[in-house]
Amino acid sequence: MMEPENKDISIKRQCELLSLSRSSYYKQPKGESDGDMSLMNAIDEIYTRLPFYGSRRIAKELRREKGIVVNRKRVQRLMRKMGLEAIYPRPNLSKANKEHKKYPYLLRGIEIKRPNQVWSSDITYIRIERGFMYLTVVMDWYSRSVLSWRLSNTLDSSFCVEALEEALRLYGKPEIFNTDQGSQYTSEAFTKVLLDEGIKISMDGKGRALDNVFVERLWRSVKYEEVYLKSYSTVQEVRSGLKEYFSFYNQQRLHQSLDYRAPMEVYFKNQREKQAA
Repeated sequence: MMEPENKDISIKRQCELLSLSRSSYYKQPKGESDGDMSLMNAIDEIYTRLPFYGSRRIAKELRREKGIVVNRKRVQRLMRKMGLEAIYPRPNLSKANKEHKKYPYLLRGIEIKRPNQVWSSDITYIRIERGFMYLTVVMDWYSRSVLSWRLSNTLDSSFCVEALEEALRLYGKPEIFNTDQGSQYTSEAFTKVLLDEGIKISMDGKGRALDNVFVERLWRSVKYEEVYLKSYSTVQEVRSGLKEYFSFYNQQRLHQSLDYRAPMEVYFKNQREKQAA
């Protein structure tokens, strides 16, 4: 809970402690009609499971699976509002800015052998009652650890920059940072932080959604294991739920690809071995 009159802890610091973008503190989640919100939730669930479905198939699936009769044009309109496109196996929330500099993809053929070799970031949406919040994370590829995260009501670059700065402050810096070509990540505010730290910037090619596959798998886990099991009514509930989930994900959730170890177990074990050597 934010305490704007607290003179000992600044608004900036309170937002950091709550993993909330400062810009979101001053804005309320955008409301939607009950009918649209219910339909968007249903589309969200189908799209997360079947990301290759376009509006035509989703309209058919809504009728077949949930008994919801809706025309394709309405599905198209709501998918645009949600930032969904069938050509990507993820929400197309990161729109490119043609004026921003794009960087080449650096990870082709590279074997990921250690923590802090490659980090990446992405954005997804998290539904709440009568609206959405947007979630970004910074992930270490080797260990799958979520190093930082932020929520926002808007898709500007500030909450992505805040997540990046927190990860750098807590865990050092990676050799390579990989993102898509969305305007949040190509913005000067974001790339300047990386360049100032001497970090190599890698960006997915257009249509190469699987270049950031580890974060994509995280979004699926977050939604199926947390978001879809709960009905968030407020931003505070979203924050509390995600904070608890990411703690579980990092410290306890076993990953088959990690020999059934938890992400932070792998991250810190490798770091300790590096220091001992």
